[in-house]
This record gives sequence, C-alpha cells and structure tokens, in this order.
Amino acid sequence: MGSLLVQAFTYLGAAVLAVPLARRLGLGPVLGYLGAGAVIGPGGLGLTGEEGADVMHFAEFGVVMMLFLVGLELEPARLWRLRSRIFGLGSAQLLGSAAALGLAAWALGLPPPQALALGLILSMSSTAIALQTLAEKGLLRAEAGERTFGVLLFQDIAVIPLLALFPLLATLPVPGGEAAHAGSAIAHLPGWAQALAVAGGIGGLIAAGRTVVRPALRSVAATGIREVFTAAALLIIVGVTLLMGALGLSPALGAFLAGVVLASSEYRHALESDVEPFKGLLLGLFFLSVGGTLDPRLLIESPGLVVGGLLGVTALKGLVLVGIARATGLPGAPGLLFAAALTGVGEFAFVLLSFAAAQGVLPPALVGPMGAVTALSMALSPLLFALQDRLARRAGAAAAAREADAIDEHGHPVIIAGYGRFGQIAGRLLRAHGVGVTVLDVDADQVEVLRGFGQKVFYGDASRIDLLRAAGAAQAKVLVIAVDAHEKVLQIAQEARHHFPQLAILARAHGRSEAYELLDLGVEGVYRETFETSLRLGADVLSMLGTPPHAAWRAAQAFRRHDEATLHELARLRGDDAALRATARARIAELATLLQAEGGRDAPVDSAWEEAAPKPGG
Repeated sequence: MGSLLVQAFTYLGAAVLAVPLARRLGLGPVLGYLGAGAVIGPGGLGLTGEEGADVMHFAEFGVVMMLFLVGLELEPARLWRLRSRIFGLGSAQLLGSAAALGLAAWALGLPPPQALALGLILSMSSTAIALQTLAEKGLLRAEAGERTFGVLLFQDIAVIPLLALFPLLATLPVPGGEAAHAGSAIAHLPGWAQALAVAGGIGGLIAAGRTVVRPALRSVAATGIREVFTAAALLIIVGVTLLMGALGLSPALGAFLAGVVLASSEYRHALESDVEPFKGLLLGLFFLSVGGTLDPRLLIESPGLVVGGLLGVTALKGLVLVGIARATGLPGAPGLLFAAALTGVGEFAFVLLSFAAAQGVLPPALVGPMGAVTALSMALSPLLFALQDRLARRAGAAAAAREADAIDEHGHPVIIAGYGRFGQIAGRLLRAHGVGVTVLDVDADQVEVLRGFGQKVFYGDASRIDLLRAAGAAQAKVLVIAVDAHEKVLQIAQEARHHFPQLAILARAHGRSEAYELLDLGVEGVYRETFETSLRLGADVLSMLGTPPHAAWRAAQAFRRHDEATLHELARLRGDDAALRATARARIAELATLLQAEGGRDAPVDSAWEEAAPKPGG
C-alpha cells in the first residue's frame, strides 16, 4: 500500500508541476503530461519504479473511457447525416496515409503483412490531442475543425475492422510471425476462426447492450441515487473490458461499441457526465505513462530507426493531408491546420501495436521502436500546431498586404461588407430576388472559397473610403455591415455615415451593448444576431405549453415591438445609471401587462411573422 501511495504521489506531483508550466509556455497539457512522464520514468529520474507497468495498464482505462464517450457521440442518425465528411475524408486520410507509410516500410525491407499493419497503425491520429487543442483555440466549429473531427470519427470506427484484420494477417507467412494470444479464450483457434470469434463477440456485445444494459440502466435510474448510476456506468466499462480480454479483443474496442449501442438511449447524457471526470483523470495518467516509455537508450541503440521513423512518418502523413486538403477545397491556413491536427500518431497506435504484437503480426523488436516513434510523434503534435500558428500569422500578414481587388461592378443598390455566415444569408436572398449586390470581404481565403462556388466577391477592407466609393457607395441605397469584429463594424459605420450620408446603414450586432453603440452613430437598422431566433424559440415553447399557435406568435410580435422601443429608449439614457435602471424596471413591468392584454385581443400580425407562424390545424 505504501509503495502504491508513493507512486500516486509521484505521478500527481509531476502532473501538477508540469502541466501548468507547459500551458504557460503555450505547448498544451498533453505535452506537459508526456514531458513529466519522461522525466520521472525509467529513462529519466527513475521515480516510477517497477510499478510503472502496472500504472500503465491502469491508465489505459483513460483511453477505454475516452472511446466509450466517443461511441456515445456516434448516434447512427448523426453518422448518416455526416456520412460524406466522415467516410469520404476519413477513408481518404486513412487509406492514403496507410499506403504511403506501408509502401515506405516495404521499401525498407519489411514483409508485406508487417508493412501493411504498420502503415495502418501509424495512420491513426491523436483524438485527445487534436480535439483538445482545437477546442482550446475555439476552432472546433471552423471548417478545418469540423473536417478534423470527421476524420477522427472515421478512425475511431476503423479500429473495428483493423482489429478483425490483424488475426488474418497473422496467418500470412511472416518471419517470426507466430501468434501469441496467451491468456485468450481463442488462442488455440486458427486465424480465420479468430476473425469469426471477433465478429461473434462484437455481435454479442451489441445484442447484450440492447436487451440487457438498457433495461438495467432504467432500473438503476429509477432509484434516483446518483452515485449508484455512476457505479453502473463504471460497471459497464469494466465489464466490457473483462469480456473483451477474455475473447482476446481490445478493451478499447469493446468500450467504443458499448458507447455506440447506448448512443441513442435516453441515458446517454447522464452516462457522459458521470464518466467524463474519470476519463479526464485517467487520460492524463495515460499520457504520463506514455511519457515514461520514452527510453533514451532507444535513441542510442536505434537512432536511425526512431528518429528516421519519426521524421518519415511526419513528412509522409503531412504531405498526404495537405494534398487531401487542397483536393477538397481547403487551401491556405485552414488546410495547414487540418494537416497539423492529424499528422501526429495517436493513442490508438499503442492499442494496435500491442494487439499486433499479441497476434504475432509485428515482432517485439519492431514494436518497441515504433512505440517510441508514436510517443515522440504525440509530443511533436503541439509543436506542429505552434508551427501552423506561425505560418498562419505570416499568411495573414501577407493577405493584409495584398492589394484590394479592382471592383468592376457599379450601380448596384446594395453593398454588403463581410460575407461570412451572417452576410451570406442576406446576400443570397437579395440576389435570388433579382437585387444587385456588391460584396466586399477582407478574408482572402473566404473570398477564394466563395469564388470557387461561383459567387462574385471582391477582396477589400470596407472601412477604406476609396473602396466603398469604387463599390458604388455614392449611388447605392443600402449598406449592410455584416462583419464579425464589432470594432470594425463601428469603423465602417462611422466612415460611411460621414462620407455617404444618403446610405441607409443596416449593421450586425452581437448583443445589446453593441447595438447601443451603433444607435449612437445613427445607424438605421441594428440586427442582434440571435434575437430573431431566440424569439422564435420562445414562441415555440409557449405553443408547446398549450398557448394557441397564433396567440404565441402575436405575443412574440408584441415582445419584439416593445423590445425595439425599449432598446432605443435605454440607449438615450446611458450614462445616467439611476434613470436607466428605473426605466428598465418600468419597461419590464409594462411588458408583462402588455402581453397579458395582447393575449386577449386579435392583434394584427406582421406579414413576415404571419407567413412563419403555424397555421390552425398545422
């Protein structure tokens, strides 16, 4: 017990010291865990002792839980909606990277089965590092982030056929390829029978999940005791791990499948919230343990294999990913982000390496160095993100220095500044209605992407008076400012109001405070980007709670008129806090009275709302 507590103290102390330091240096927590593990491991200070291997086995539950949570996200209906992004891009990345790496391994002298297995293993990317880094940068919703997520989901799914493939590869003639399935209930079976056993185990797990686990969770949830439900969630994961081990399958695979089976259940979110804390702690311990496997002696004994393997894997995967990004319309900085997120080898590689060794597909003499390559590649991933950031900044500086496009459109009544997700909706509506629109956008990559879809967009900063004049601002009737950065919105509005007073200016605002500033400038229309959607949501809730649909929409219409009037009134009172608060309280009370009265009379409905409102009987 004392030794175990010492080990726990060592690992926790290393994490507490290293992870904040790594984050402060901009390297990310994963690199902090790996570095701390390398320092305290056998190749460093040797503080982990003989229990390091036991800790590694325990820490692998972090990967198991992570895959259980990934499986919970893979609801079949969602997979079908994202099928092109997941299966198209995902298969291109996996097969392209595996082909490049496998051919390179074959050219270096590995037998074809070993080269194929190694190429597939090293094609895997780190879900933990990529998603965590993208989330920290706020890029998961960006185009590159969504594509990365799709590829990672495909890789998670691809583990299933890979684990079924390796027993078949073990039947092929490979020097030193004797199967070593010790401790498995299927160790005595031939390769084809082991593959059938894998399929049978997967099928049995899916059937048990639907017929046994869901009813059991329903009974546990009925008790209303949170900790019992948490224990049930952990019981599922541990039970699946034991079952997979008895069949000679990967515990990670079993946990993943269990998550997929439960993805459409009513307990999905409760399971996620209960397992997440354990996953985070154990995954950190897993990375510490991986760092502990970095043995400097491997660099001394096999420097060419380890360093050459690391550089070769990074270069080949990077080239394949950049090529895929360009071929699928993701050039420039977003394409580099996509490549940086997926170039590093992932935690799945450790699972697949151990499985391939157990099946006799890969010899132990190769598994050790490849494990080192995997660990070093994971350590290199945050540095690839840092390099991508630097290249993106340089590209941004180059784009900023780019000359504005010559604008060859004149006489259009509408100018739109900013053509992202907000501006495009208005622009598409106007153009479809036959209204001429001149569009300016300062994002060079966005301009090129939109031109690729046949949309006419000019590169240029709308805050420049010469560009607005070239776009026809002196003759135009309306300027729509749909730029995301509020400071830039204010700058464009100020310049346009001063130099082109005849323009009606309609501007985007993130919220109420930004709207006040735009009203101060005399902007004719201020559009809070979530206001209309939120209003529709409130009306739908009223309808669901029993309010007649048209009454709900009349209430929403009255709320909108009242809120717009209040916005203008409060904008004039800013600076007088006492008057502003008193007026706001009075307007809130007035709104309640207004809506109660509105519910009792047949108020006229604006045509736009009338069209959108649910019809009687509909």
